[in-house]
Amino acid sequence: MKIAMANDHAGTQLKNQIKDYLEAQGHEVKDFGTYDEGACDLSDFVYPAALAVAKGECERGIFVDGVGYGSALIANKIHGIYAAVCQDPFCAQLSREHTDSNVLCIGGKIIGSAIAMEIVKTWMATEPLTAEKYRRRVQKVADINDKHCVPVK
Repeated sequence: MKIAMANDHAGTQLKNQIKDYLEAQGHEVKDFGTYDEGACDLSDFVYPAALAVAKGECERGIFVDGVGYGSALIANKIHGIYAAVCQDPFCAQLSREHTDSNVLCIGGKIIGSAIAMEIVKTWMATEPLTAEKYRRRVQKVADINDKHCVPVK
């Protein structure tokens, strides 16, 4: 699977650990940066990474910033992006099963690398539930997305 990754200065170390893990598992990672811990603006990296997911250039995205919410806020402005902030594996599981999230956002200042790796493993391995009630709910969110967000060209 091709995964878009992005981060700010607060997420560089954790992103690199996650990236190494994903590549060791055979995934292709497109790293949109940043690549160091110098102060930077998160949107400069998350925006192009989210666009890559929205355009189908990458199948999913994993973004790491200080808390996770900045990445989700930016990514969810893009048509077709369903970003979830997860701070434990249970939330990661539910974000895939119940909402078919395509972007995972993690707070590098909030959780340690051991929990982060379990979140990533769970999120990557979990498939959406196929029961009608979940498909209906996911479709309702997609309909809202289609009504209010401009498709990416």
